[in-house]
Amino acid sequence: MPVAYPIVDRPIRFALVGCGRISANHVEALRQHADRAQLVAVCDNRPQALAAAVAKTGATGFASLDALLAGSDADIVVLATPSGLHPRQAMRVAQSGRHVLSEKPMATKWDEGMQMVRVCREAGVKLFVVKQNRLNPTLQLLKSAVDSGRFGAVHLATVNVFWTRPQSYYDDAPWRGRWDLDGGAFLNQASHYVDMVDWLVGPVDSVHAYTATLARDIEAEDTGVMSLRLRRGGLASINVTMLTHGKNFEGSITLLGERGTVRIGGVAVNQIQHWEFADSRPEDAQVQAASYATPSVYGHGHPLYYDNVIGTLRGEHNAEVDGYEGLRSLEVVIAAYRSARDGVRVGLPLVF
Repeated sequence: MPVAYPIVDRPIRFALVGCGRISANHVEALRQHADRAQLVAVCDNRPQALAAAVAKTGATGFASLDALLAGSDADIVVLATPSGLHPRQAMRVAQSGRHVLSEKPMATKWDEGMQMVRVCREAGVKLFVVKQNRLNPTLQLLKSAVDSGRFGAVHLATVNVFWTRPQSYYDDAPWRGRWDLDGGAFLNQASHYVDMVDWLVGPVDSVHAYTATLARDIEAEDTGVMSLRLRRGGLASINVTMLTHGKNFEGSITLLGERGTVRIGGVAVNQIQHWEFADSRPEDAQVQAASYATPSVYGHGHPLYYDNVIGTLRGEHNAEVDGYEGLRSLEVVIAAYRSARDGVRVGLPLVF
């Protein structure tokens, strides 16, 4: 039976599966919401990582997902595991009656992503997919400008993700760069940026892409370019590489419309570098304050994302990014991979 919903008379109990690179963001986000949420369990099959997580959080540790589901009273399970494991782990969690929060990407295969959504729906549980960049103040201002029609028709959207992942990054965790567990630069590192295009100016009508593995010893791509035709009539491009020299260089989006031009850059869309429209509005005064420094490419959106998740489970909000929203960017990336593999333009929606 699913956990009681909404949960209003006590803090929501979270469990975290996967205690690696991104787990610290989830632990910190939950700490900021300690009045409404608590981390009751952590799980990892690596003893050292599990011990460190237990010491840091004070939560009960489990060496397997099955042990966690049998031994904890969590209401919702956070999946911060290798991406290719998300679908079957999510379905196992859903069948136990718990809600699911999956890190991006929700899956590495299109059919598994759809199955993940279907099983959660049939089990009567919520499925959330982390897209925390949507909540960054720079992108919130841009989204408001798009939705209020300030651009008029958007003619062109260009995204650049120019970061570095040295060979040691892939060697430290052998699942990275594998097709079945991770995917490449599009699906892993640039997943939020593909979502950004679809969220801001989508839906996407068709995709043509090239991918290449130029300098890393991995199965998937370290570099790729994607050309998109948008259903509203404009065009878009997404250019990605994990091969910049020495450090992450740029994570940016530029929108060119009939009545406005905006560029948000920095290392992770954290700086509004150009903001120009045919009209002036009061919200333009927020532009300078919206830019922020970020110590990593993850940004500061996880606490804001958790606020929405907690509010949704309390019956106060609707989910900002549920499983259906998560499928949209996954579909674009899978289309890009099919295009690069077959040398063809791939139309959406995907048909198997």
